[in-house]
Amino acid sequence: MKALSDGEVTKRCLPVVIGHAGLLRRCVESIDLAGVDVEVISSPMAAKGRNAIEVIHVEAAGMLDIRPGELSADAGGASDLFLRKACELGLAGEIDAFATAPINKEALRLAGIPHIGHTEMLAAYLNVEDSPLTLFLTGNMRIFFLSRHLSLRGAIDYITADRVCEFIRRVHFAMTEFGFANPRIGLAALNPHASDGGQFGDEERIHLLPAAEQARAEGIDVSSPIGADSVFNMAVEGKFDCVISLYHDQGHIAAKTRDFHGTVTATLGLPVLRTSVDHGTAFDIAWKGAANSISMKMATLAAVDLLSKKRI
Repeated sequence: MKALSDGEVTKRCLPVVIGHAGLLRRCVESIDLAGVDVEVISSPMAAKGRNAIEVIHVEAAGMLDIRPGELSADAGGASDLFLRKACELGLAGEIDAFATAPINKEALRLAGIPHIGHTEMLAAYLNVEDSPLTLFLTGNMRIFFLSRHLSLRGAIDYITADRVCEFIRRVHFAMTEFGFANPRIGLAALNPHASDGGQFGDEERIHLLPAAEQARAEGIDVSSPIGADSVFNMAVEGKFDCVISLYHDQGHIAAKTRDFHGTVTATLGLPVLRTSVDHGTAFDIAWKGAANSISMKMATLAAVDLLSKKRI
């Protein structure tokens, strides 16, 4: 509600909320957000940028009885319904992009939703066979993730030369789609100091270096594996246009340390662009008016920026 009340958001796009109007009104009243009205519209085409938060209402059970900050099967089911509606509108061409708020994975499980998180839900609801690309944006640093929700052991086992090389190709294509003629790609190493010639670990020699060499042979500008304690800072300094992170925390720590509130995630390789905040549901401050709205604002504006750069 705070983000959509920000003049910069309404100046640059026509925001529409997909959710339960009654729940949103309860939230506005509970945090005493003065001057904010919630108005239901029938479709995105009906949005006029009125002096109100315009909502496409999705009926969901239990919304008027939700207890803020508590796990709820109703809330998990509702978040699934809201996302399904966004995907439906995206496939119909009625929206250009959508920015998602965080969802609680435990609530999804309580509701019987089989997907582990947003990315997997999006792939299913948008009928995407290939795994979508996850991109983090923070300032001039762009981070792509080879793997996401795997254990550390599983993420290490996931690394193969063929898989990394194919991922480099996909990252190169995605970057060219967003205006980079010859993107410079940094490849993070797995082991400290990229294993120092095999002194501790051989993943660089067996998998990462061959993948990078094959990609370079195909004309892609990608580095050999560089220690993760250096490669992200090199991107901040402008030496790379993006970095490939090999697993979840490797890239998350770099991005969130640089700018916790301003980091945005984008999901590429879908029929419609999706961006999102890079934080969780923060049940401890739910509906207390204390939430920082910068992430939601930045996620919405990032969608606008990415669309403006995307090749038609």
